[in-house]
Amino acid sequence: MFESIIECNCNECLKRNSVFNTLSEVQILKLSTNKYTAKYKSGEIIFKQGTLVTHILSLTSGLVKVYIEGYNDKNLILKLSQSGELIGGPGLFTDKRFHYSVTALTDCTTCFIEANTVIELVQENKEFAIAMLTHVNKSAINNFNKFISLTQKHMQGRMADALIYLSRVIYKSSKFTMDVSRQDLADLTAMTKESSIRILKEFKDDNIISLNNNDIEILKPEKLDFISVTG
Repeated sequence: MFESIIECNCNECLKRNSVFNTLSEVQILKLSTNKYTAKYKSGEIIFKQGTLVTHILSLTSGLVKVYIEGYNDKNLILKLSQSGELIGGPGLFTDKRFHYSVTALTDCTTCFIEANTVIELVQENKEFAIAMLTHVNKSAINNFNKFISLTQKHMQGRMADALIYLSRVIYKSSKFTMDVSRQDLADLTAMTKESSIRILKEFKDDNIISLNNNDIEILKPEKLDFISVTG
């Protein structure tokens, strides 16, 4: 269960998503008075697919996974989100439902902003509306690229893409400790858990990566790039 914490002032929060930089001081105050802050522990569900969109989430610390709950208890991870990211979804302006779930991968601090307040700010502020549209469009483009990878690449190519994503986008280092489980890695690459473990072992045996539990180092990034491109 989440833990409520002392409210913070949006003007003082250095982790605010850049879309909020388009707001005036009065609008920031409006936003600040219509949100609440909470903490979640690793493994706790923050948003559940199919539930009503009453708030959008600004992640102020931690790491979460954003995923679609599919058929037969199979999930597809769309992305991992870090501090400073805004999580809302297309349901905000359509059917008022979440079309994916969000779960904490590490302990997280979150700000929940009332959905109606966001809609009002979109109507009031053209620059904020454009910033929100840009945010949604970037997410859509990333999903398009991901679906191409998942549907047109072999398992080795998909795993290479996942490792490149973790190394360069999430951890920004060739050496990192994954906060995702082996099942999460499978859900990120549209594989079974067994297949993801097998491909990781292949990469390790080929000295492309070093692997010790969740500690990974990319030893041959150029080889990983080649596998990604060739699929």
